[in-house]
Amino acid sequence: MKRHLIEDLRCRQKANQENEKTYNETLQGLERKVKALTEDCSSKKTSIDSLKQRLNVVTKEKSQYEQLYHKTKDELEKKHLKLTNLESKMIDTECAMTALETTASQQLHGLAKQSGQALETVQKRLLLANDKVEEFMKFVKALTRELQHSIQELRTKIKQEKRMGEVRTRKKGLSQECVQRAQSLAASILNVSKTDLEEILEVEDDEETAKTKMESEKDKEWLHYIQKLLEAQFPFASYLMDAILEKLNEKKKLVEEYSSLMKHA
Repeated sequence: MKRHLIEDLRCRQKANQENEKTYNETLQGLERKVKALTEDCSSKKTSIDSLKQRLNVVTKEKSQYEQLYHKTKDELEKKHLKLTNLESKMIDTECAMTALETTASQQLHGLAKQSGQALETVQKRLLLANDKVEEFMKFVKALTRELQHSIQELRTKIKQEKRMGEVRTRKKGLSQECVQRAQSLAASILNVSKTDLEEILEVEDDEETAKTKMESEKDKEWLHYIQKLLEAQFPFASYLMDAILEKLNEKKKLVEEYSSLMKHA
């Protein structure tokens, strides 16, 4: 009986061991599943936390947008109210303008009838004034051209008289032989040739030519200035008077210089 009992116990122990092994394997499988589920739950928790944060951000943005929407809506309503008032005022203004245009048209029609003859008179006077202005322009242009031409003639006469005076002085003072001797002596003193000496003596003529050119340029500038004054806006009489007086004074000086040269001659 002991042997049977021991064998029975051994069989039961063996069966228990096999069951324990099965239970252990089942437990390990369950533990692995629990670990996987735990990791999955942790991942889902992290995802849920992220979603919660995003939900909070979206909720705040939604709140801001709702405030902005209500603010914009209020402003839009105010602007709509202002627009409605403006439209009403515009309608009233258009009605008033229409009435004013009608009244003005009637008044202008009456004035046109009354002032037709006066307008013709004004037009005739305007044409006459334009003709007078054109005649005045022609007169001023002719006067300035004649003044400038007479000044040029005086300058030419003065230059000619100065040259004649120099010739007369040379004829009185020295003979041609003396002049040649003086030129030879001057060339030897300056250590230059006769040709160089003649060029030196001709510098005065070059200066006179440059002076003549400069005077001609000034005359052109003066005529251009007169033309600009005539084309300018009113008033320009004082400037025109100053410009004419300037040329008259220049002519006066030239006349005095020419008279003095003629007296000496």
